Amino acid sequence: MATREQAGAEAKGWARLASRIVVPALHGQIALPDRQFLAYEDVFATDRCELLMGDVIALADRDPAMQPRLDRLVGGVCADLRAAAEETGKSVPLAECIPALYLDRIRPGGRLDRWYLRRDLPLALPHTDTTLTLRELADFTLTANGRQLTVNVADTIDSLRLALAPDRRRPAGMTQGDPTEPNIADPLCWLDFEFAGRNTVAGEAANLLWYLMALGGWLVPRYQPDVYARTLRLALPPLSRPRIEHLELHQSNRHIDVRYSWNTGPGRGAAITRALDGLRGENGSGLEEIHAFLALRILGVIPVSRLTGHDLLLVLIKLAESQDPLTTIDTFFTTASAPHPGEGSSNVPVPA
Repeated sequence: MATREQAGAEAKGWARLASRIVVPALHGQIALPDRQFLAYEDVFATDRCELLMGDVIALADRDPAMQPRLDRLVGGVCADLRAAAEETGKSVPLAECIPALYLDRIRPGGRLDRWYLRRDLPLALPHTDTTLTLRELADFTLTANGRQLTVNVADTIDSLRLALAPDRRRPAGMTQGDPTEPNIADPLCWLDFEFAGRNTVAGEAANLLWYLMALGGWLVPRYQPDVYARTLRLALPPLSRPRIEHLELHQSNRHIDVRYSWNTGPGRGAAITRALDGLRGENGSGLEEIHAFLALRILGVIPVSRLTGHDLLLVLIKLAESQDPLTTIDTFFTTASAPHPGEGSSNVPVPA
């Protein structure tokens, strides 16, 4: 349910998409005294769809026979996003785009200020008995898998405010607005139109890719298990997750040396690769200007106070990598996949 204004905007967004992509039918709007309820078709009850993208990924992690089905689904999602950019895209100020996922979070006093800047958060360094605050961490150099980085969250937020200023013009098209694993059904059907409307091309790519890379297979099931169980049909546990394998703290020269692995299941790793290829399109473009949006997704989804020191450090390393000019998109999204557990070993029923 939503306010009447929110429901009206959502219905308008749905209508703009209904002729271009596969969406559920909107049966009507039910007015309550102070709220509005939009009644959509249940695509699972009508047998239009069987699973959600997150479920298909989890099954492909367990059974390589599911991989072609996952490839088709991810390919279809990317094709819809590319078509939106080509058919409805134009360069507009960011202020003219749906604000909830980006402008509202980066504005002074918004989510990033509340989570990161109003207090100096502690970070318990894994494999040590040392705790640093985020401000103290900014005074250290950090080498991650052989690459030297600087982790300064406050400076990064300042740079994001410049890059994502309301008057900065960005390519944007008419899209669903939140392309994540719970919002995409299989066979391909887009769900949830709260953010439907004009959205940036780079923001949509960042949203999809970071969900595939970190949120769907790691952070959401770990830190929001109720949300994970509620929004997916199978909600299978991830088979592997990113890990810090080694950390050395050199207090005398204020340096931290880290070796980490970004482990995913094989289905998820293949989905990331397929999405990167699909978003680029035939001419090899399509992922320009993603870095600022990617950083905001890294910082602005899971409350930082919930993260363990191990997991927060991994998130901060990826944040630093996302803003390093030497980081390519392919390097950033490189994963190491765990081996298949063996076809049929999961004892999970696989819909046809």
